[in-house]
Amino acid sequence: MLSETGVSVLLLGAGIVALYAGAELLVAGAGRLALGIGLRAATVGVTVIAFATTAPELFVATIGALDVSTDIGLGAVVGSNIANVGLVLGIAALIRPLSVSETVMKRHVPFMVFAALLLVAFGANGRIGRLEGAIFLLVLAGFTAYLLYYINADPMPTEEKPEASDGVSFRDLALVGGGLLALVVGSRWLVAGGTDLLLELGFSELFVGLTVLALGTSLPELAASAVGAVRGETGFAIGNVVGSNIYNVLAVLGIVALITPIEIASSTLRFELPILVGFTVVLVAMMGYGRRLSRLDGAVLLAGYAGFLYLLVP
Repeated sequence: MLSETGVSVLLLGAGIVALYAGAELLVAGAGRLALGIGLRAATVGVTVIAFATTAPELFVATIGALDVSTDIGLGAVVGSNIANVGLVLGIAALIRPLSVSETVMKRHVPFMVFAALLLVAFGANGRIGRLEGAIFLLVLAGFTAYLLYYINADPMPTEEKPEASDGVSFRDLALVGGGLLALVVGSRWLVAGGTDLLLELGFSELFVGLTVLALGTSLPELAASAVGAVRGETGFAIGNVVGSNIYNVLAVLGIVALITPIEIASSTLRFELPILVGFTVVLVAMMGYGRRLSRLDGAVLLAGYAGFLYLLVP
């Protein structure tokens, strides 16, 4: 018979694998569907792929808030956003320098900065209530409408569309459905295994969310951005992270806060949230200089993330 710790480790590992597999299926299916109807790569990255790779955070944060506490959801989102910048873009830029399109810089990056600042502003009193959650979702609706307006106003030129683009296929819909199913199962396993394991070792629920769950739910972004960098599709890599960080705050925390108000510890206001804003500002500065992320930038981001993890350990 396996011990309780052994079962927790197995659930944790199985959850991470299921999340990774689910995200791969979702990214593949959603990306092909979006490109098939004529969306640009950068737009696909910041919308369809970003929303698809945010699904693990959504499932983990919601299930964690319902089954354990809102600290799980808050930690998973804040930790995932920091990991997206430091770990995901750090590794992607090391693989291949990432060019930043003018579209992403002008239309999408300001929303990422605004979402991070809005989180800090709403959490300053130590609580994100249902009203703040509703405002998050209203801002998300505005962001989505803004993107749809520019998609209609600035469609992909015919000559840039993939040759194999033939609209929606059953195979792609099946990939999306299978990916979502794997994400649901994987998120439950990850929350159960990761929470039980670290709580048994005496760590707080917030620490669980910021580390194991944040890293586990960032695997889809890491997979999508790394694969994009290897294939030279840097528009996917940058857009994926920018979009994911927007959806993590506005969609995930918005939904969780509507379900149950999120309490924020004073230590989180002093450390984790300023770190999130700091990573966001540094990323914007790097992207604004030369419209690219170099390998040196990637190394700096990765080192910063390693430092963040070191400071987290009690």
